Formats: sequence, C-alpha cells, structure tokens
Amino acid sequence: MVDEQTVDVYNKRGEDYARVFASEGSSGSLRAFMALLPKGGRVLDLGCGPGRASYQLRQAGFKPDAVDASPEMVRLANENFELDARLATFDEMDAGQKYEGVWANFSLLHAPQASFPGHLKQVHCVLNAEGIFHIGMKRGNGERRDRLGRFYSFYETDVLSDHMRRAGFDVLKVTEGEEKGLAGSLDPFVLLLAKKA
Repeated sequence: MVDEQTVDVYNKRGEDYARVFASEGSSGSLRAFMALLPKGGRVLDLGCGPGRASYQLRQAGFKPDAVDASPEMVRLANENFELDARLATFDEMDAGQKYEGVWANFSLLHAPQASFPGHLKQVHCVLNAEGIFHIGMKRGNGERRDRLGRFYSFYETDVLSDHMRRAGFDVLKVTEGEEKGLAGSLDPFVLLLAKKA
C-alpha cells in the first residue's frame, strides 16, 4: 500500500531531492554492494529516486531495473539517465523476475512496520541464490511523519538486523552514521549489506 502523501512530496520536490543527493562518484556503500555482485548481474533498484545509483550501476557494467512509486522520480531517472525506469510499489515486486542484487537505499523506510517483514520476504524471493541485498534505513523507534509530511518507519540497528535474519538473510556488514536529507534535519541512519542465506 502506497502512502499518497509521501509520494506527493516526492512528486513536488523531486528536483530538490536530486540536487541534495547529487554526486559524481559512487558512494562507498554502492561500491561495496557492487563488489559482491557477479559481473553483469541484474539489480533491482527498489525506490530508485532520481536514478543516480542505477546510472552508476549501469556504468559499472550491471543491469539495473529502476522502479519508484513517484511518477516524478521515474521521469527524472529517465530524463537524466535514460534508464527505462518504471512506476512500481513495494507490493509489486514480481517473483517471476530474478536478480543478483537488490538495492533499497532509504526507500523501504516509507513502508509501515506491519508491512515490512512481508517486503523483506519478497526481496528474498526475487533474489537468486546467494543474491546480495543492501538496505538503508533511519535509526530510531516507531512511525511518524517528517516536517515535509513524508511517512517514516524507524528501526534501531539490532531490530533491523533481527528482521533481516528472520527473512532469510545473513548480514555481512553494518554501517551507522548521520546525514542531512531533504527535510534539513541531521538524522542517524544504518546501512546493512546482506546475502540471501
């Protein structure tokens, strides 16, 4: 189920979001993810936003499948990077499609906590054997909206790691930090790099 208010924020602020997170090179987390993928592997970019990660994946020789629930983000990804990005929600992951990797960088944090375990199981389902999964989330507890009106679910690192293990993933690497996003607040985050068990 899509939170329309969150999607509306991204539709209205897509250009601003792209500027806030613009970077020329791949992030360290994206490089670590790519290092574990087989050459030329297919990657589901789940919540691709303006498409920069998919572009960098393609530049590195991988085959990204960029999807987002925001029509504006899909437009930006296609206009700026010619990605063939498409409109899709977390509920629309296709078990008939198989990937060597799933990149979910600060996207699944918009899913309600009640839906989160099911989304993780679906990621597990679309990954090939020993597929690689990167997830970025904001740290904390509970559910709430930010000052822009976006819906967020928060997880402390140990809770998120437990969710991952229960969904059938071996956690390979944990990275914590803080970052300022579109809303302007400095928020703690966690990145998990995992393999399908």
